[in-house]
Amino acid sequence: MRVSGIAPTRDSPRRLALGKIPISILNATVLRMVGANSDRVVTPASAGVDFAAIRIGLGYIVVSSDPVTGVSDEIGRYAVTVSANDVATCGHPAQFAESVILLPEGSRPNDVARVARQVHQAAKDAGIAIVGGHTEVTPGLRRPIVMVTAFGFVEDYVSSRDAASGDTIMMTKTAGLEGTAVLTGSRRLLDDLSVIPEATLAYGTGRVHAMHDCTEGGVLGAVFEMALAAGLGFELNSASVPVADATKDVCRRKGIDPLKLISSGALLLSVEAGKEEEVAKAVSPVRITTIGRFTSSGRFLIGRSGRKNVVRSAPEDELWRALGRSSGGRDRL
Repeated sequence: MRVSGIAPTRDSPRRLALGKIPISILNATVLRMVGANSDRVVTPASAGVDFAAIRIGLGYIVVSSDPVTGVSDEIGRYAVTVSANDVATCGHPAQFAESVILLPEGSRPNDVARVARQVHQAAKDAGIAIVGGHTEVTPGLRRPIVMVTAFGFVEDYVSSRDAASGDTIMMTKTAGLEGTAVLTGSRRLLDDLSVIPEATLAYGTGRVHAMHDCTEGGVLGAVFEMALAAGLGFELNSASVPVADATKDVCRRKGIDPLKLISSGALLLSVEAGKEEEVAKAVSPVRITTIGRFTSSGRFLIGRSGRKNVVRSAPEDELWRALGRSSGGRDRL
């Protein structure tokens, strides 16, 4: 079968890069193939949207799935956190989850117990009940893969599609948090990867129109995705994006851009103009910074000199490039 706009893969010389599938290919393939239609789906699968919302009675089920593929240490904890973060961008924490744990050949019972314990503890800390899933030893794997589907029941919510022109773009914490944790092996940074507290507190102000988790592609990728989902433009001030010293150091050593480095733990918020201080007070003591604004058209990264650079697509994440340059390659994780 051929999908309009995409050449047959057998004849294509292009190989996909590691990481997320480019949005153009995603839109022409996966997002066109969504099974049966249902009028209960009110927020469907879409690039830049962290979750789906399904109408149930007077409320909604909000659900999101995410795999963790690039780490081995604390992989169960990562998996719960990133999926729970996606749900939290609706304004409410997840309540339930299922986990799929795939282990490489040669794994031992202790390996199963280790990952399951990580999933259990992370879910317990987040107030999430694990209600099922699947666990197996899978041929061909070089390291574990864990996928978590988190979901919850809500009466109201926001999504990245709800950002509005003129809104202020704010972000919590600092750029490249998850990438820094992976590249430095810092377990301390794992404590900063959840956005559940600030997402729920910010939503409670009634001043936040939309939220988005900064994952692959970093802060720049997340802003682009959020604008794409809402049909907006943006002006992102690169000098305003906070970057921790540890992130600056690892990015300098590896020759990568912190604004394009996977940033789970940093939350993007589309905030009603003039209400930034109210939102900042609500999420305190979590650090929050104004980094730009959404516009009706044009997508620009403003450099430190003030020059506007057009952003035409979401960037590939710098983590894969950095790992490829590391001694021992990706297997060292």
